Amino acid sequence: MRKFDDLTEGEILALAIASEEEDGRVYADFSHQLRANYPDSAGIFTEMAVEEQQHRQRLIDLYASRFGDHIPMVRRQDVAGFVQRRAPWQVQRQGIEAMRRHARQMELDAARFYRQAAGRSSDPAIRKLLGDLAMAEDAHEQAAGAIELKRLPASKREIEDDDARRRFVLQVVQPGLVGLMDGSVSTLAPVFAAAFATHLPWNAFLVGIAASVGAGISMGFAEALSDDGKLSGRGAPLLRGVICGLMTTLGGIGHTLPFLISNFNDALAVAGVVVVVELAIISWIRWRYQDTPFLSAAIQILFGGGLVFAAGVLIGSA
Repeated sequence: MRKFDDLTEGEILALAIASEEEDGRVYADFSHQLRANYPDSAGIFTEMAVEEQQHRQRLIDLYASRFGDHIPMVRRQDVAGFVQRRAPWQVQRQGIEAMRRHARQMELDAARFYRQAAGRSSDPAIRKLLGDLAMAEDAHEQAAGAIELKRLPASKREIEDDDARRRFVLQVVQPGLVGLMDGSVSTLAPVFAAAFATHLPWNAFLVGIAASVGAGISMGFAEALSDDGKLSGRGAPLLRGVICGLMTTLGGIGHTLPFLISNFNDALAVAGVVVVVELAIISWIRWRYQDTPFLSAAIQILFGGGLVFAAGVLIGSA
């Protein structure tokens, strides 16, 4: 890997050309990803991709006039200390706001690169060229903000952000909550029935693990096969199934792990505390993401969980 200070001025321009091309493709990928659900933000990224291609063409023209037609391959990953960016798909999966932040940071990084390059140039013509490019990138960053204000005013941005929140709730929170509720509540009866029937924590632990894993597999398949998500907007069935299955298993394992404690009474006390915490977390999630009053959610969850817990204790004590 080469040091930035070892690059010739022509190689610095070649690096800039490659970087502009990469940035333009990133913006184009963002636009394509957002086009269906966020057309206004997609339009912003399309305009930014076009401007990146214009900057790239200017760089190519200037390079050709100064160094000739052959442009060497110099990439950001070949230069030590050069800003390394995440792949577009890594940013896309974090949502629209992450893409907006990433784009703004890309413009700031590009402007800083040109300023540093101009500072180490000894050729007056090249120094002026790199300085002009630095100002162009600064203007591009400001233009990006202006484009966003023009095409994405507060009202439209609020709508898009609200849509993103609803989609997150529908595709992630809802299947996760269903799994967590099922795992936390449905496994109470077998776990505590085994505990009170045998008074052996290890037996209760084995029953709890079996119930949690089994419920996780069952709920995962049930969620994944419920619908393909195209009409309901619930997203990829495989992702929903994985989320639901994992949360179901987690919900059951939470109050199962305390039965690794060898003393029965201690294990029972810790498990009881964990159950209360689990039900409180479920109530908070329902309040936070489903607009359910916290007190109402807590009463509903605690009442249902209490019934299942009581059933397990009665059956185990019979």
